[in-house]
Amino acid sequence: MISNLIDPQEVLDAAEESMFGMESIGFCLGCGAENYAVEPDARRYECEECGEYAVYGAPELILMGYGG
Repeated sequence: MISNLIDPQEVLDAAEESMFGMESIGFCLGCGAENYAVEPDARRYECEECGEYAVYGAPELILMGYGG
């Protein structure tokens, strides 16, 4: 579960940066790692850290209810 791996405020901050800044950040639901150069609507991308196909773009996570 993401709630113990990723701070919801981090998801909100990353989504804001993806929408209004220059970063495209996603988070792995498997290990909680931040991944960069991830499209905002990414779903099931491969994680750079653990290799699972569980990376979602920060704005996508907000839509899924994971933001604070």
